[in-house]
Order: sequence, then structure tokens, then C-alpha cells
Amino acid sequence: QVQLVESGGGLVQAGGSLRLSCAASGIIFSINAMNWYRQAPGKRREPVATITSGGSTNYADSVKGRFTISRDNAKNTVYLQMNSLKPEDTAVYYCHIGLGSKDYWGRGTQVTVSS
Repeated sequence: QVQLVESGGGLVQAGGSLRLSCAASGIIFSINAMNWYRQAPGKRREPVATITSGGSTNYADSVKGRFTISRDNAKNTVYLQMNSLKPEDTAVYYCHIGLGSKDYWGRGTQVTVSS
């Protein structure tokens, strides 16, 4: 079955950096687009970044220029490099893949940015 496992979250001061990882299994990783979402307390889950099978990327306006999504098909892993973090980036970050009509999510990793 499809499994997505995130790691790399933690507590960081404003202006700092973190790199999130998402290890995927149960899919042909290289042919699928991968996504990162986040959900802050009391807010709806929102898209953060997407990377296609060909390596094209797209970002939410709030993270453009600060976050970078990448993938390593040999390791079935997608990454989210987060720089210049702000307190408003505090959220649970989720890895996501859509396969046909089904959505698959990881359990998430907490990112907390202190001011």
C-alpha cells in the first residue's frame, strides 16, 4: 500500500532553516507529482509546494523565494528546504500524493518557528 513518511521537523528560531523529507513507498515514485501541504492551528490545510515528475515546481506565494522543493527518485524521497523561516510558517507539514481519485497523506511533521 502507499505510505508517506515525513521527517525533519522541529523547533527553530525565526530566520533559521529546516529541511523536511518525505519517503514514499508502494508507488512508482518517479512518474508521480509530489506535494507538500501545511496546516496551522485553527486554519485549513493549504498547499505549499509541488514538484512534477519532470522536476517542474510550483510554490504558494507566501513561501516563494524561501522554500525549495526537490526530489531524489533513486531514494523515493521528496524534500522541502525551508530558509528564512517566519513564525507564521509554524504548522504541521504533510506530504501528499494524488493517484487517480485517491489522496494519500503522511502523518505530518511539526515545524515550530519562534520569534
